[in-house]
Amino acid sequence: MKKILLLVFVLCLFSSCSNKIENVEKSFYYWKSNNWSLSEKEVSAVKDLKIKKMYIKFFEIDHNEAYGDFPISKTTLRLYNQDSLIIVPTVYIKNEVFKIDNKKALDTLADNINFLINKYTKDRFERNKPVTEFQMDCDWTLKTKDNYFYFLKKLKEVSKKEISCTLRLYPYKYPDKMGIPPVDKATLMCYNLINPLENHSKNSILDVDELGLYLNTKRKYPLHLDVALPIYSWMQVYQNNQFVKVIYNGHKDIAKSLKEIKPMWYEVKKDTVVDDFYLRIGDKIKYEKLTPEKIDKAIEVIKKNVVFDANTTVTLFHLDEEQLSNYSDEALSGFYSNFFSK
Repeated sequence: MKKILLLVFVLCLFSSCSNKIENVEKSFYYWKSNNWSLSEKEVSAVKDLKIKKMYIKFFEIDHNEAYGDFPISKTTLRLYNQDSLIIVPTVYIKNEVFKIDNKKALDTLADNINFLINKYTKDRFERNKPVTEFQMDCDWTLKTKDNYFYFLKKLKEVSKKEISCTLRLYPYKYPDKMGIPPVDKATLMCYNLINPLENHSKNSILDVDELGLYLNTKRKYPLHLDVALPIYSWMQVYQNNQFVKVIYNGHKDIAKSLKEIKPMWYEVKKDTVVDDFYLRIGDKIKYEKLTPEKIDKAIEVIKKNVVFDANTTVTLFHLDEEQLSNYSDEALSGFYSNFFSK
């Protein structure tokens, strides 16, 4: 009897220790389209944090009736002296692209995306280390699921690459309803959980309580899961109580002209010009930003409820000089190391 109890104890011990992350591959998303190179601070962050991988948005795919599917927001980035980095070409595809049920058009889309990625890789990222993975980013819905999944299979076929995709929390929580994408692995996107224009009292980038509603049960997803976390901030501008614009940069300068009126909400006290846009006295701004403490709390929720493989990539969104300045090097490093610490 004692031997049986001991065996049960050992099995439980091994079970409790299994599914723990043993190695974190550190990564960044790079989402800017109009920068030719990384800034000194961005290069320094890659070096100091020992970043091994970058998911670079190569372009986006939009759709309209006149032109069909077409690429926009093409990257101009070129990397210098970064041959050790693993580059993952990433493409954001609007959900509208998959609303038209036309398999021939989807075949063409897969061919064109594969062609453009290979062209951009050769023209702008030619290096000794070959590209082995493409990542697709799409907020697919129940209505577009079948077409999107068909496209992913076709892209795998024509590219001969490892295909990954982003995975929002809703399809993660409801795989029976939303399906399992036919890819090699997925990146769980643990941010943008709330419509920013519908809930004015919560931080739409990351709300830990909202995150807990999706990650409320420990589960193993059928695919290998990596994870992505936000480190960005933005300002939503309202004029005459109507949303008009999101401002992504220059927050510290803009903040000098603001007066806080309630949590996250500010009023413009001085006319200010931001990239040819005029902020007027009386305009309201919802300034959403994150503290290291909030991100660390989110990590604890994720670790508690998501079963990861031993080797997992943790990606921060995104590599940007201004956004990096909001965190110390210690805090940034902790966002990675906290995933395999006790």
